[in-house]
Amino acid sequence: MFAFLKRQPERPRIAQIRRLTLFATLGQRELRVVDGLLHDRHYLRDEIVFDQGEEGQALYVVLSGSVLICRQGEPVAGRIAVIAAGTPFGELALLENVPRAAQARAAEDCVLAALSRADFTRLFETHGAIASKIALQLARDLGQKLVARHVAMESRPL
Repeated sequence: MFAFLKRQPERPRIAQIRRLTLFATLGQRELRVVDGLLHDRHYLRDEIVFDQGEEGQALYVVLSGSVLICRQGEPVAGRIAVIAAGTPFGELALLENVPRAAQARAAEDCVLAALSRADFTRLFETHGAIASKIALQLARDLGQKLVARHVAMESRPL
């Protein structure tokens, strides 16, 4: 009789994005809003996600598999980083219309969730609190990356 009062089981995708640091501060309802904005993209090993110099349109989060960030067309010699599951990349595309600084390609078969700049901008207009929480976490993540890069550069021998 009161079936509508029963708590609905969490959808598997919501549970998956809840574990991502970018969305860790969001509540259940907020996660459902974000889930509606994320678009899954499937890539086969060595498939290009985006090229260096290409206009950035979206942030990506690795849901499964991994992504190689490298200099354009140099997956071995130009290797910059390998992005593991649960990690966002291409973050600046949400904030600024700038060319991609490197190439991204699937290091193995992978699934990525894409959040476009247009959807993120609309999120600010319709759900400002959610967008603010994501932006704050994005700033924290970018800050951690900058600190890690600075520390790595300081520890290099001259």
